Amino acid sequence: MTGFDLTRLLAERGGERYALHSRHLNHQLPRMLHTLGFDKVYERAEGAYFYDADGRDYLDMLAGFGVMGLGRHHPVVRQALHDVLDAQLADLTRFDCPPLPGLLAEQLLRHAPHLDRVFFGNSGTEAVETALKFARYATGRPRVLYCTHAFHGLTTGSLSVNGEDGFRDGFAPLLPDTAVEMGDLAALERELRRGDVAAFVVEPVQGKGVTPAPPGFLGAAQELLHCHKALLIADEVQTGLGRTGDFFAYQHEEGVEPDLVCVAKALSGGYVPVGATLGKEWIFKKVYSSMDRVLVHSASFGANAQAMATGLAVLSVMADEGIVANARRTGDLLRSRLAALVDRYELLHEVRGRGLMIGIEFGRPKSLGLRSRWTMLQAARKGLFAQMVVVPLLQRHRILTQVSGDHLEVIKLIPPLIIGEREVDRFVQAFTAVMDDAHSGGGLLWDFGRTLVKQAVANR
Repeated sequence: MTGFDLTRLLAERGGERYALHSRHLNHQLPRMLHTLGFDKVYERAEGAYFYDADGRDYLDMLAGFGVMGLGRHHPVVRQALHDVLDAQLADLTRFDCPPLPGLLAEQLLRHAPHLDRVFFGNSGTEAVETALKFARYATGRPRVLYCTHAFHGLTTGSLSVNGEDGFRDGFAPLLPDTAVEMGDLAALERELRRGDVAAFVVEPVQGKGVTPAPPGFLGAAQELLHCHKALLIADEVQTGLGRTGDFFAYQHEEGVEPDLVCVAKALSGGYVPVGATLGKEWIFKKVYSSMDRVLVHSASFGANAQAMATGLAVLSVMADEGIVANARRTGDLLRSRLAALVDRYELLHEVRGRGLMIGIEFGRPKSLGLRSRWTMLQAARKGLFAQMVVVPLLQRHRILTQVSGDHLEVIKLIPPLIIGEREVDRFVQAFTAVMDDAHSGGGLLWDFGRTLVKQAVANR
């Protein structure tokens, strides 16, 4: 035994968490958290809640950017991880075929019966990178189309199909790819006619702004792509595994059968990073066309036993506990109750989304007093009002949410899929209180808005 004691280490130095980040990691993170008043100290977590040292609970409506689909520390997933560690398996030998990857692939493919094979990596961006590589090789073409405002990851290949300049700036040159507007079939067909397109990658519900694909768009896009011998890639990294009320979000549209599907996030159970790319038989057989190409695409930690065991446990829990149906039912309840507030608050523009992926969009008010304050915020930086709502939700009501992308007046709700009516009540009551304060024309909310304006101007 060594002298390493994790419990003692955390007890002795856990209080240094923000200082350690400032010195050794991304120094802007603690600075940003302090500015917003988000520099909390969470001591433990369970299900859909965090707890501080005083035992106060915080409702998690963010789920680790969608990773915690089953909430934190689900007992079944946790036990599976203990079991696989205790089994002392001969893992990652690389010259054998262990059972767990095959079993997890089998279970995933049951939810996409038109697909045949799976590649396991370690993250969502790796799943997208895999799909891009496979599509290019299988079609022999270089270019991939994507949507404006898309988010598919931050490594070089996935960044090339990222629709936001803020992420791309300074990292050029990227791969030769082209953006089209979500829903613009004419633009899609125009690009396909050039004959060099390998695939079109799309989020069935865009994470930035929570924008669902228009009705019929995915099916029509699939038909166009196949006519031009190109592939449809569905990025289900955030939308998959029940998030939108179906197992995959593309399943909301009848007849859509992507050639490649990317999943990650919630498949991890919140414990071990994992990514998976599901695809058609002919694509995999073309990539792995001979024994000489057996390692042409691989990952050092891909299909490791811990990730596979947690993935299997996650899928088992989803089936046993009716997680997909709960996401649909609870999501409909939350969305309908929030949508009922649109006519009540002039700053509230729209509520949209599917299942437990909901966007709350704010817009320019009509009354003169509120309009002048709105204009002040917009002149400094778009997105400040949404941030003004996110902050009191945490500070006053102990609810964690996020602004859905830079320069957007949209809050995104992607809570654990296990929440129910109790959590819906708590969020709606808190959101209503924040909206009442915003529409009163004064108070701490607008005072904080002025602080954000000063910060935004200083950063220009």
